[in-house]
Amino acid sequence: MVALMCEVLELAPGHKVLEIGTGSGYHAAVCAEIVAPENSKVKGHVYTIERIPELAEFAKKNIERAGYSDRITVIVGDGTLGYPPAAPYDRILVTAAGPRIPEPLLQQLKNGGKMVIPIGGKHGFQELVLVIKDEKGNISEKSLGPVAFVPLIGKHGWPEK
Repeated sequence: MVALMCEVLELAPGHKVLEIGTGSGYHAAVCAEIVAPENSKVKGHVYTIERIPELAEFAKKNIERAGYSDRITVIVGDGTLGYPPAAPYDRILVTAAGPRIPEPLLQQLKNGGKMVIPIGGKHGFQELVLVIKDEKGNISEKSLGPVAFVPLIGKHGWPEK
C-alpha cells in the first residue's frame, strides 16, 4: 500500500508533502527518500501528523535513527485539520479512512496537486480515492479500488467514540 500510494501521487524531488497518520514513521521516510534524496540539490520536505502523542514520539525516534529528521517534521494533532503553517502542499496522503474528504485538506492542497485518501465506512467498505486539483483549483476524483484502513478520527473525520 505504501508503494501504491507513493506511485499514484507521482512524488518527485522538491515536493512538499503532508501525511496524515504518522504511525511508525515508515511511510514518511519512504516519501522523504523520494522528495528529498540525500544527495539531491532539490530538497522537498514531509510534514506528518499523528493524533496519538506516544505514537508520534515513537515515530520521531524511528525517523531520527533512520537519518531523516532533517527532511521530516512530526506534528501531534488532528490530521483532519491539516497543517496550515506549511501549506500549500504539492501532495497529501492520508493513511486512515474518513467518511468524506476533509475540507481543510482540499484547501491546503496546492493547485496542480494530488491527494490520496481512503473514503468509506468506519469499519466497513472503503475505497482508495485519488484527488486531483487542477491548476484552476477544480477538483476531480478517481477510485483506485477497495481498501481497509483504520478510521480517520478528528473534527472532519469520525468522532473518537
